[in-house]
Amino acid sequence: MYVRDAKNREEVWLLDHIEAMGLDETAFRSRDYVVAVDEASGEKAGFGRIRIHKTDGAASANADSDRAGGRADDVCELTSIGVLEGWREQGVGAHVVERLVEYAGDEGFDTVYALTGEGAYLAQFGFERVEESELPAVLRDRLEDKRDGVDPDAVPLTIDVDRFRMPDRLREAFKRAPEGREDVSNDESAEDFGIDTESATYKYDTGR
Repeated sequence: MYVRDAKNREEVWLLDHIEAMGLDETAFRSRDYVVAVDEASGEKAGFGRIRIHKTDGAASANADSDRAGGRADDVCELTSIGVLEGWREQGVGAHVVERLVEYAGDEGFDTVYALTGEGAYLAQFGFERVEESELPAVLRDRLEDKRDGVDPDAVPLTIDVDRFRMPDRLREAFKRAPEGREDVSNDESAEDFGIDTESATYKYDTGR
């Protein structure tokens, strides 16, 4: 099992699973995601996103910066973590979170925020609750939107990148290949590219 950057052609796969899991797809961009992949079968097991919010006065409150070249006062949010059924309880989500926090550090962020009702899950990595009043303005607005939408129980959490920790039990779980799984083909289909084979049209309007 390993975690890599999502590919542009995986946008349909991501959108399908984000919708099925009831996760946040606001301002969706496939390049913001990472994907956990089983080395032996090529099966995709989970995913997650780092969303970088611009906070300069020239940008709108919900505008996103590119992954590289962000401003010093930009804000980094971890969001939309999902693990496919059959891969849960095996450390997949933990390693998606780890990869995203590592990426945030690589991009020069000292702090990562999360707005989620799954605070107990993130606490095991070192995330801590923060007062809403201490959030950057862009995330206060985000929190309100999430509570009104996909995550009514969302609370704000934060972690310093250098304080992230991976519990040993999750690291070991991620290393072990799941038992009793059938091999899954890694061949790409029309669906992987967003093509509805019956109408030969794109399933999603991605703004292109």
